[in-house]
Amino acid sequence: MAETGYDDRDGWIWLDGKMVPWREANTHVLTHALHYASAVFEGERAYGGRIFRSREHSERLHNSGRLLDMPIPWSVDEIEAAKAEALEANGLEDAYVRVLAWRGAGPDMGVASARNPVRMAVAAWPWGAYYGDARLRGAKLDISRWKRPSPETIPSHAKAAGLYMICTMSKHEAEAKGCSDALMLDYRGYVAEATGANIFFVKDGEVHTPLPDCFLNGITRQTVIGLLKERGIPVHERHIRPEELDDFEQCWLTGTAAEVTPVAEIGPHRYEVGDLAREMVDAYDALVRS
Repeated sequence: MAETGYDDRDGWIWLDGKMVPWREANTHVLTHALHYASAVFEGERAYGGRIFRSREHSERLHNSGRLLDMPIPWSVDEIEAAKAEALEANGLEDAYVRVLAWRGAGPDMGVASARNPVRMAVAAWPWGAYYGDARLRGAKLDISRWKRPSPETIPSHAKAAGLYMICTMSKHEAEAKGCSDALMLDYRGYVAEATGANIFFVKDGEVHTPLPDCFLNGITRQTVIGLLKERGIPVHERHIRPEELDDFEQCWLTGTAAEVTPVAEIGPHRYEVGDLAREMVDAYDALVRS
């Protein structure tokens, strides 16, 4: 039996200020974002009816729009209200929430799109563990041939749709090899992140994580750094060379979708799903549900 597509579901989606039936939340084929990736988004999780660090996500959406020269016409408060409305309309308490803002169809259909309206949608649906049972046994990562670009070439601190193209390609290649995801290096050759999650390593009881100077400093990443520091565990945010991957004992990924997921393999490198990784899984789970 074929899996139901995301376009063919019961429910409601908040679209441009009103709730519309799920299957009717459509946009025109000449939407600017479809042709030129003029879109920004947020992925969020609700636990027990409360979206974790919701307002920070809404503020980041606004900032992403600003970085793409695409001012979002809804205020942070209005975005917060739209998310609450989408959860309520769908009767959801534990859910993934996707907020998307994009340049719609209008008088511009070339690269420039200043005259086209900015539209916004909020959808929410139940979504389990992003990496399946990897939270127990550890994820397996490929090493991508694509690199995170220089901040001189992209708005690297925007959560923008177009920046995920090489992530999609990297994850497809990884899945074809039987992996859950791929580790990406940056344009200088330093360890950066996975395709949609930040990465942490453990060595001698201390934690090392790449400096987010050319990729998104994730909200979950920031949360986990806070949890580590509360426990008095040293955290080193620094450039990590690929040659160091053999030196680490534990590894995990962080992200709204990934939450905290231990990593068992990165290419030829092996890691234990150790005590600190498990502690971070439990600590994050407790925090988001507190």
